[in-house]
Amino acid sequence: MIAGLEIFDQDTGLPVLLRTLHVLAGITWIGLLYYFNVVQVPAFAAYGDEARARNVSIEQLASRALWWFRWAAVATLVMGLLILGGTKDYMKDFMTKDAAIGLGHSAAILVGMLFGITMAANVWMVIWKNQKVVIANAANLVAGGEANPGAPAAGRSALLASRQNFIFSFAMLWFMVGAAHLYGAYHGDSAGKAWTFVLLSVIIGGALQLNALGKFGGKAATNKLLWPYESHRNAMITGGVLWVVLYLLSELLLK
Repeated sequence: MIAGLEIFDQDTGLPVLLRTLHVLAGITWIGLLYYFNVVQVPAFAAYGDEARARNVSIEQLASRALWWFRWAAVATLVMGLLILGGTKDYMKDFMTKDAAIGLGHSAAILVGMLFGITMAANVWMVIWKNQKVVIANAANLVAGGEANPGAPAAGRSALLASRQNFIFSFAMLWFMVGAAHLYGAYHGDSAGKAWTFVLLSVIIGGALQLNALGKFGGKAATNKLLWPYESHRNAMITGGVLWVVLYLLSELLLK
């Protein structure tokens, strides 16, 4: 520890510093995720025939928002991983009855982490990858060029992944926050039950993720399995249902 600076003490100040940075980055990331889903997408759809105005907005507004969005995701992930290494004994006997942070805390934070990592992967591997095509197409059209025929499909892929992140975010935030403030008191009586909770969470989340990637019938709007992603209202409902299911599982398996 630097003499006199409590903030660098691994037992006290450093965990608080890392969590503060983690939360700040997370607010930026998830705040922009909500902005895209409940504000920008519906607003751009309302442009109607004003194609040039929409393309200018994509080029000038969406591109800037996406810069903060994708790098905030990286910062959130990095700060989260540093918490694991920078907090004394955080991973000691993790996911066992002897865990330093408690078995309930271990299971809850692990599920939150897995959802968060999946969301960060979606940002870089799906959303940004496809949004680059959309932004380049908008810039080209504003400059008087020809439309890229692949842009609508790219936009659709980005939308589905973004809505899936929106759905994941409710449960992710619940277990991230609840790990210390609720599940720390859920000591449980079986590491097997805790692992069962994690496994069921992964299976349910994995099925949703594969659906958003179009693995169950494609990405066309005619695919009824994509109902959760067709509007932000549908995504809110699905995210709420996912949270309820996982919460009930946590009550059953972590207490």
